[in-house]
Amino acid sequence: MNQEIHIYNNKQAPTDMLICETLSNFICEQLPEAENKIWHGHPVWFLDGNPIVGYDKLKDAVRLMFWSGASFEESELKIGTGKFKDASIRYTNVQQINLTDLERWIEKSKTIQWDYKNVVKRKGVLEWIGK
Repeated sequence: MNQEIHIYNNKQAPTDMLICETLSNFICEQLPEAENKIWHGHPVWFLDGNPIVGYDKLKDAVRLMFWSGASFEESELKIGTGKFKDASIRYTNVQQINLTDLERWIEKSKTIQWDYKNVVKRKGVLEWIGK
């Protein structure tokens, strides 16, 4: 895992740090082929340059986001507002993380993808690239 992600996790309050460490370790375990780095200020994992999963510390929770999660058809994931295809879930303690759900969502993120990598070139238009 990228050292910057460890630094990000360690800067959080104890409860949030545990959530972040649990998420980052599990995501790295499930996506060993993914590039991971701090992107736009928070940890993000990429497949072939396309962002697929990441998390960030909000005021009241840690938000786990899947860039193409709106297409996962998962009721636990809240679909984002706007024109993009993201969906997320928020955690306030580590016991809320269901690793079975997380594993399923990560598996879906490998095959259900919108092309965020080229969204700027396409002037904000997302195209389906599914795998």
